[in-house]
Amino acid sequence: MNSIQLTTLNNGITIVHRQVQHTEISHLGIMLDIGSRDELDNEQGLAHFWEHLAFKGTQKKNNMQIINRLEVIGGELNAYTTKEKICFHASVLSPYFERALELITDITFNSTFPSKEIEKERSVILEEMSMYYEAPEDAIQDDFDELLFPNHSLGVNILGTNETVNSFKKNDLDAFIARNLDTSRIVISSIGKHSHDKVFRWAEKHVGQIPVKRNQVKRIAPPSMFPSERITKRGLNQSHVALGSQSYAIKHPDRLAFFMLINLLGGPSMNSLLNVSIREKRGLVYSIEANFTSYVDSGFWAIYFGTESNQVNKSIKLIHKEFDKLKDRSLSPAQLLKIKSQLKGQMAMAEESNLNFMLMMAKSLLDREKIETIEEIFEQIDFVSSEQLQRLAQEMLQSEQLSYLIFEP
Repeated sequence: MNSIQLTTLNNGITIVHRQVQHTEISHLGIMLDIGSRDELDNEQGLAHFWEHLAFKGTQKKNNMQIINRLEVIGGELNAYTTKEKICFHASVLSPYFERALELITDITFNSTFPSKEIEKERSVILEEMSMYYEAPEDAIQDDFDELLFPNHSLGVNILGTNETVNSFKKNDLDAFIARNLDTSRIVISSIGKHSHDKVFRWAEKHVGQIPVKRNQVKRIAPPSMFPSERITKRGLNQSHVALGSQSYAIKHPDRLAFFMLINLLGGPSMNSLLNVSIREKRGLVYSIEANFTSYVDSGFWAIYFGTESNQVNKSIKLIHKEFDKLKDRSLSPAQLLKIKSQLKGQMAMAEESNLNFMLMMAKSLLDREKIETIEEIFEQIDFVSSEQLQRLAQEMLQSEQLSYLIFEP
């Protein structure tokens, strides 16, 4: 992928840029290898709180100047928090690239966390938590994390708890950042028509003066889970169900093959096994999905669906029936070719989004120390065999190894 180049500044921050000549839009972001799993027990929700507060004032700009800085030229400024990452990113017309870089650098490294803004944003986040609680399709995914990773930070809701969010003060944010910020674990990623040399010069100008910061943050891997089942009564009209288990970490050799298996089971295509069996043939659910998430030292896979309460057991039995098919019979050469082609198509279309690709480059460098080309990934997909998929099904789709979370009316 000759259009991608990277450099590392003296302070350890990595800059990666992909030059795309045929676009007038630039996408750029700063990704930090810090997430909610790096919080102490009394800090639950603090990484997400930092993400919100970063927009509320820096040493040079107040909150209105920040939100208007790119909006007035038609740009977009955004951020997100995950279990292992915080990212501030922007999309602008190419002539405003440096303006956007200066802004996201400012909010990342120079936020002042004004007290009055902390109180306002506290209310916003508490309202966000209420909205998630009232959306069972979102809430069940967060609650299922707790079931899969009990007594571990990977099982904690990124938003935190009412108690912790109500307790946060400026010194909590300062202490969290001081303990976790490591300039060698920061990537600035961008895509646009500008040359690599120009982007690297701008990065040196705006980021090169950031002081070197080193923190040896040791993440503790979660213990193996014991299968469990939890039924929760909620004010709902139908039942919502999650089932799954822990699975492979980012660098595990079976990760891609298992992703292919989960994609076959319940990926985004309407012809996924579970969608055909449970929705199309029997009409038991409006939607059913399976996904697989990897972390640096663990991972999980899960299936989510909603249905009438009297159809829950029938739906679960049908899911296990699809599991048994994958465990008992290997895919034919024609079936294997079909699912490989489908996955390749999905990945190729995802790569067409320059914003998504920009974010992928940063995450890949932080997690895998490299950026794989689409051709390299396709070669890995071609290498997967039906025997490997069957072995993974037998290893991971065992009913006695699964945990269940059910929201009942």
